Amino acid sequence: MALQPGHQQNFKTLLTAAQHQDLALVECQDSRTGQPVPVICAVNYEPDGGIALVPLAQLFADNPYDTLTPPS
Repeated sequence: MALQPGHQQNFKTLLTAAQHQDLALVECQDSRTGQPVPVICAVNYEPDGGIALVPLAQLFADNPYDTLTPPS
């Protein structure tokens, strides 16, 4: 599977949020399994003073080197 245009945009959003210290590590629930999963979210500040969390990346529960084959 090739990287999609949305992947690049999400990566840019991640970099921008990191520059502004607008990232949060939150525990979400996998909608398929019900299991808790750690997720990196961008924090969007709403005009009314509220916030919205935008999920960008899910962290690995196990050793990623056991799960992935790195690009060559």
